[in-house]
Amino acid sequence: MKLISISILSVIFFFVFSSCKKTEGPGGSSSIAGKVYAEVYDGAGNLLTEYDIAKEDVYIIYGNESSTFDDRVKTSFDGSFKFEYLETGNYQIFVYEKDVTSPSGKAVVLVDSQISKKKSTVDIGTITIKK
Repeated sequence: MKLISISILSVIFFFVFSSCKKTEGPGGSSSIAGKVYAEVYDGAGNLLTEYDIAKEDVYIIYGNESSTFDDRVKTSFDGSFKFEYLETGNYQIFVYEKDVTSPSGKAVVLVDSQISKKKSTVDIGTITIKK
């Protein structure tokens, strides 16, 4: 009887603690930061101007298995952005840029990122887009 009780407790202990593994997404202590930079071209492909872009939407996808964004932030006056309170795992950050060859007029600029340590900030650098 004692052996059965220990076996049952072992099974319960296994399921309780194995189901506590957190996946990508909110609830953690890490963040992903970066900057968005815009380049403006004329019809002939000549660079007209470039600048840090303010109030640009930046999107994040938790994990690698979805094509729908999970959260969005806007860039600050200097083009910087930060997604906070993330768990360790894989993430995709993307911004839309101008694309005259696409029916929607937009293309996706996608950056893969990974948080491997709790309480850390991953800097993905500068994302350059065409406006």
